[in-house]
Amino acid sequence: MTALANHSLATFEAELTVWGFKPSHAGRILRAHYSAETIDWEKLRLPKTLEEKIRPLLADSTTLTARQTATDGTAKLLLRLADGRTVESVLMPDFREDRAAGCISSQVGCAMGCDFCATTKTGFERNLTAGEMVGQFLALRREALVVGRQLQTIVFMGMGEPMLNFDNVVEAVRRIADNKLGALGWRQVTVSTVGIVPGIDALAATGLNVHLAVSLHAPDDATRKHLLPVGKRFGVEEILAAADRYQAQTGRPVTIQYCLLKGVNDSPEQARQLAALLANRRMHVNLLRYNPTGLSLRGVSYEPVTDETADAFIATLRKDGVVAHFRRPRGRDIDAACGQLRRRMSPG
Repeated sequence: MTALANHSLATFEAELTVWGFKPSHAGRILRAHYSAETIDWEKLRLPKTLEEKIRPLLADSTTLTARQTATDGTAKLLLRLADGRTVESVLMPDFREDRAAGCISSQVGCAMGCDFCATTKTGFERNLTAGEMVGQFLALRREALVVGRQLQTIVFMGMGEPMLNFDNVVEAVRRIADNKLGALGWRQVTVSTVGIVPGIDALAATGLNVHLAVSLHAPDDATRKHLLPVGKRFGVEEILAAADRYQAQTGRPVTIQYCLLKGVNDSPEQARQLAALLANRRMHVNLLRYNPTGLSLRGVSYEPVTDETADAFIATLRKDGVVAHFRRPRGRDIDAACGQLRRRMSPG
């Protein structure tokens, strides 16, 4: 029997039909399960024989193995999958005391080889199923409720490249965002990519109208190829053209993510180049300060930029009319910040 998190509405309706029950029960049961609260069986008013069949299916496709909480309230969850592999998900407190944001992984490990990211050090093992991503969502929603918050937004920005697990990510988004199931809302979902152009176009074609974040990290192809091997396949202009198409199709401004690395992509000239690329585009630049991850795959010890360099970089962008801000790092002291996820838990 298949756990509820692994079911779409259609597959669960079919399952109920096979069992001899009305398929109309499916939506109510799944919505109750997705609420992450204890199911009120009396309120559901199901036939007793159906309730007995449903109870064993409540077990998630992921099992919470360990939890760490940072000084800023960020929680990192280590979740075990049915095959014994593990992934990490992160719950981040919002500025509002009643809200939180979640970060979901799409793969076990990562094959992209981005040189300043810890996740890629473990290599790639496999894609996650839609149910395993839904399992992360449910775990984060429960975690938020425990601390008196509501999970308000999610980003597919954890371990892995979402566009290389496209079909499963899209199916997970449908289940999480659709009012008939998770009911988070399409505008509350962001899918991130290092610049897989066919994936960007495919996501636009789905009509889901979720937000798109593109990890650019350099305004020129030479620097980008050095940092991100995918830069050898897709150039900066090609990626931004795909982002333009996505924005035209969905009407949603694209977020450009840019991690500043001392002496690598932080020069005044690179700031001017980035400003020139984006000056006539209605996109938003999300600047990140590098979160330490130890020696890179190339044996490089990257360093965060100084405050002076960071201030000068963002000032150059804003002077040319580019909307930009720095993302506040979350969970850095428990290796839960951007680029630090690695399926390991520190003591404590």
